[in-house]
Amino acid sequence: MAITVILGAQWGDEGKGKITDMLAAEADVVARFAGGDNAGHTITVGTERFALHLIPSGILYPRVTCLLGAGMVVNPKKLLAEMEGLAARGVDVSPHRLRLSDRAHLILPYHLALDGAAEAARGGAALGTTKRGIGPAYTDKAARSGIRACEMLQPPPVLAERIREQVAAKNEVLEKVYGQPPLVAADVIEEYLGYADRLRPHVTDVSAQLAAAIRSRKQILAEGAQGALLDLDHGTYPYVTSSQPTIGGVLLGLGVGPQYIERVVGVVKAYQTRVGAGAMPTELTGELGQLLRGTGTQPWDEFGTTTGRPRRCGWLDGVALRYALRINGLTEMAITKLDILSRVETLQVCVAYDLDGERIETIPAHPAELARCRPVYETLPGWKTDISDLRSFEALPRAAQDYVAFVEDLAGIPVALISVGPARDQTIRR
Repeated sequence: MAITVILGAQWGDEGKGKITDMLAAEADVVARFAGGDNAGHTITVGTERFALHLIPSGILYPRVTCLLGAGMVVNPKKLLAEMEGLAARGVDVSPHRLRLSDRAHLILPYHLALDGAAEAARGGAALGTTKRGIGPAYTDKAARSGIRACEMLQPPPVLAERIREQVAAKNEVLEKVYGQPPLVAADVIEEYLGYADRLRPHVTDVSAQLAAAIRSRKQILAEGAQGALLDLDHGTYPYVTSSQPTIGGVLLGLGVGPQYIERVVGVVKAYQTRVGAGAMPTELTGELGQLLRGTGTQPWDEFGTTTGRPRRCGWLDGVALRYALRINGLTEMAITKLDILSRVETLQVCVAYDLDGERIETIPAHPAELARCRPVYETLPGWKTDISDLRSFEALPRAAQDYVAFVEDLAGIPVALISVGPARDQTIRR
């Protein structure tokens, strides 16, 4: 069967976890293709809330096999803690259900140390990373010095020597460049040999497993992390992640051919949010921005699942949305958090930018130019009515229907799913 891809169409935090969880009900395999535990996908099932950072959102369905692809960077400590947390709540995370690509790169303690030291050294120019070691791990990958999951299958002395070499090299940087204390190689080796013992049964060739699933006509869901505007090549560089959370990352991160991809679902929050530094043309810094963000007392308020940091909030950016559609070939959209807009009397949507007096309709490459962009808005009426209990498009207030239709016209593709609350059943299918 064909592959359905779920991608974030903004700066991440769009609600991909909920949409993946919904579509996983009809899938046999859910495969994550990029990123690491800098991601945070939240799923609400009844009164239970699950926060996932590495494990694909399909893990809550017993029939689904979950795969961590080669495009990921995986912290074994975090992965095992997440597995233990799920197992304690009755979720099966045994090797027949959860597999890790032998080509995925591992995050080690020196990656976290380097990440934190580099951010501190940047001072006021910090990128706003999660300090989870993601960037340094991808740096090692590009420099061809990274340690991959397949090395956990080697005899312990072989893996120990690889770790010892890398700790020595990274200690040079930590001490001489950043003035930080060195790591103790023996401690890192002991820790990671223990992780290898526990994770060894989960390590496999994910690309081969997906090929077999395709031949068997299985339903496959490819789950993205972060969002299109954080893509290393096509995002708002340098305030981006270190991987490809766009459509190309699916092919690279899972080792599948493009002919198998049929649907590309772009997840779009009904308004715009961003975490960390970088320009955000539609950002609202006053009372209205706080209204969209919430107070942090509810799970669905705009505070990071991974970091707990408050998100910057603003009106929906149609320029960014069209850009995400173009670089990903989105076939449809899923709009999330439409219910949050029920708090607002009058809505605005950015349809273009004004850059130094010129109207433009795409995101400029240079960050200084993006910072000078001013949004050109169209105004729409709000609905000021609770919609969280509604389950059909026709039941929505006319103004809410018109808002969805406006977004469809702006993007030129249909909205297939509308989320009106955090729970699984608070979703409208069209």
